[in-house]
Amino acid sequence: MQDLQETWIAIKLGGMIIVPLSLLAIIALAIMLEKAFIYWRYARLPLDLLRLAETYGFAWEELEKRLYGLNDRHYFRRFFEVVIANRRRPAWWTESRAADEAQLIETSLARRLWVLETIVTAAPLLGLMGTIGGMMDAFKIIGSSGVVNPTGVTGGVAQALIATAIGLLIALIALFGFNYFSRVQSQTMDEMERLGTRLIDHIRLDQQGNAHEAA
Repeated sequence: MQDLQETWIAIKLGGMIIVPLSLLAIIALAIMLEKAFIYWRYARLPLDLLRLAETYGFAWEELEKRLYGLNDRHYFRRFFEVVIANRRRPAWWTESRAADEAQLIETSLARRLWVLETIVTAAPLLGLMGTIGGMMDAFKIIGSSGVVNPTGVTGGVAQALIATAIGLLIALIALFGFNYFSRVQSQTMDEMERLGTRLIDHIRLDQQGNAHEAA
């Protein structure tokens, strides 16, 4: 309990700049939690569906049946349903529609990541502003009437150091979050592209088989 009180006192010493820094921290945390939920709920492909899509001999009806078990907003379901809906058209047409849907999905996954990237830059700069303000307060006390108030001087220095430390901490957390979710996004899109290629190949094989039967 005493440690919490000391931490709270230290944060208050950071001055008014702690308010916008706290706001940035809340925004960064909210975005990271939202991204974690989205990837856990709407971007995880069940193992049985993954194995089915990786084969070339599956029945399209079986794939559709497995997709019904996913949420309507699931990204892989959206992607696969576009391919399935256009599978009787020429392969180039289906591939183009799948690429369009993948682009929309990538845009959706990248939403608000730019905010994390902005916080990475903005938090240290705000902390630096707190540093400048704290040092200015310290110098004012030193220069006033030629009398040095040790408590006031150390308070100004503490404000400078605390604001800088908090700004850097927020930036580090946001940076790790940005890099992690950018990597997960890239992995998700690579997996989607790979499975999309499997489905398009399946369509080409079906079309070739139908052409041979017609001949």
